[in-house]
Amino acid sequence: MCDLTNKYNVPGPRYTSYPTVPYWDIESFSGKQWKNSVKHSFSESKDEGISVYIHLPFCESMCTFCGCHKRITKRHDVELPYIKSVLKEWGMYRELLGTKPTIAELHLGGGTPTFFSPENLKSLIKGIFRIAHKAPNAVLSFEGHPNNTSKAHLQALFEVGFERVCFGVQDYNETVQRAIHRIQPFENVKKVTQWAREIGYTSIGHDIIYGLPFQTLDHVKETIAKTAELMPDRLAFYSYAHVPWLKGNGQRGFKDEDLPTPEDKRLQYEIGKKRLTAIGYKDIGMDHFALKSDSLYQAVENGNLHRNFMGYTPSKTQLMIGLGVSSISDSWYGFAQNVKNLEEYQYLVENNVLPVYRGHLLNKEDQMIRKHILNLMCHFETSWELGNEHALDVQHIIDNLSELERDGLVEIDANRITVTQKGRPFIRNISMAFDLKLQRKKPDTRLFSMTV
Repeated sequence: MCDLTNKYNVPGPRYTSYPTVPYWDIESFSGKQWKNSVKHSFSESKDEGISVYIHLPFCESMCTFCGCHKRITKRHDVELPYIKSVLKEWGMYRELLGTKPTIAELHLGGGTPTFFSPENLKSLIKGIFRIAHKAPNAVLSFEGHPNNTSKAHLQALFEVGFERVCFGVQDYNETVQRAIHRIQPFENVKKVTQWAREIGYTSIGHDIIYGLPFQTLDHVKETIAKTAELMPDRLAFYSYAHVPWLKGNGQRGFKDEDLPTPEDKRLQYEIGKKRLTAIGYKDIGMDHFALKSDSLYQAVENGNLHRNFMGYTPSKTQLMIGLGVSSISDSWYGFAQNVKNLEEYQYLVENNVLPVYRGHLLNKEDQMIRKHILNLMCHFETSWELGNEHALDVQHIIDNLSELERDGLVEIDANRITVTQKGRPFIRNISMAFDLKLQRKKPDTRLFSMTV
């Protein structure tokens, strides 16, 4: 495995979308096309409902492992003006759709959603549903910071329909926490996890990361031991993505040599995975784990697991609308991203302009490759029997997979590609073999984190 780690440890996408953002055709994209794409997708998929992602960008301090778009401030007078802008943007989409949509999934991400007061978060959600229906089995979730998520936050959001919460843990070792500027004692995580259970949340998640600065295998073992004390319903156990050239100064609080070697990082994952499965978690997709009682595991069992800009989800909606600064929307036929500057976002919305600044409309080839990569990421297999394969250079993709096949990472038959157990840690590399845009135009500069 060590030789394979060295061989396949190359920069590569995480494939929350295809095409990946650096390969979007922004020159051919227009706001009018995007609006038409949204209307077309909504008319096709009304019965399944839509997903809504709301980006809440404010944080009181900078975490140096984070690659999200955020605004660091301790001023809470920014809350109400931002909520006003988000609700106005939502109103523009509601007008575009022509009728009240049914929301099947809603997620609050950040930034730090719990930067906002419980009352303001409740007001935001009520404003969203003032002009939308809530699906009977709607899934509402949010990201909570263990240090500032209060019982009042959990209660207020539960009262408006939230039953899923994910707490960012990262690692329990104090040396690692100091390096990533995220000091949070185990007691804080335990407290908010217990509160959520007492209130009635049905799915509590923890995010833990391997490959962090100064992190050792013993640190990962200790974090998983403490996780076992709390047994969250699901876990994201994912690789730290070190991309300081993309994220400004946020990830420059430590040196490259402070990071674990690729071999040590792979061992952190392998041992971590063994320990998580030993205590009852089932591995899901690329970097998630869940108990059998959780909806994410059940989605694997019934074949409904999906992956989008919100990560792995237990169900798919064709249309996902992203609200707020930097949010990305997905109509299935196209992607659109909002402006990243807070003041520009608020100015555009105030002037009744959808704050989209770039996007991509998928052609037939894009749509086929997207389906294949989704299948690989969610189910570790894909079939050539998806239809419209004439839009793909299938032989080129098979040629790209040949070395992966020789290394025992995939099995190829007449019309099916299957990822082996040995190949699962290299799913990003396997997906790259399908990425014809990446194959045709290798990047001149570093765009992606390392795959291992």
